[in-house]
Amino acid sequence: MIRYYESMGLLPPVARTEAGYRLYGDNEVHTLHFISRARNLGFAMNEIAELLKLWQNHRRANTDVRRIALAHIAELECRVDQLKSMKRALEALAASCHGIERPACPILDERAE
Repeated sequence: MIRYYESMGLLPPVARTEAGYRLYGDNEVHTLHFISRARNLGFAMNEIAELLKLWQNHRRANTDVRRIALAHIAELECRVDQLKSMKRALEALAASCHGIERPACPILDERAE
């Protein structure tokens, strides 16, 4: 992933040892932690790039950070609604399946349509 972050411009290229190992300083380690935390919150890479620029800009407007966070919350709420809808559909299909030893299965029949 670190190579990917470098290719995306999230991390600057760093010095390497003669064996090719990257040499990270405190700033790069903090940046990697920031990226990791943002990924754990489900932010997309383009959102992480924007947040990272804001994080590094000490003259930023916090309204920009809040805007990104609120947009992400709205996206998460949409995904939660979609997951709940899928769950309800699967529950209804599972309830219609009696689990008997016959080949007819409403769960599979519904998916084939």
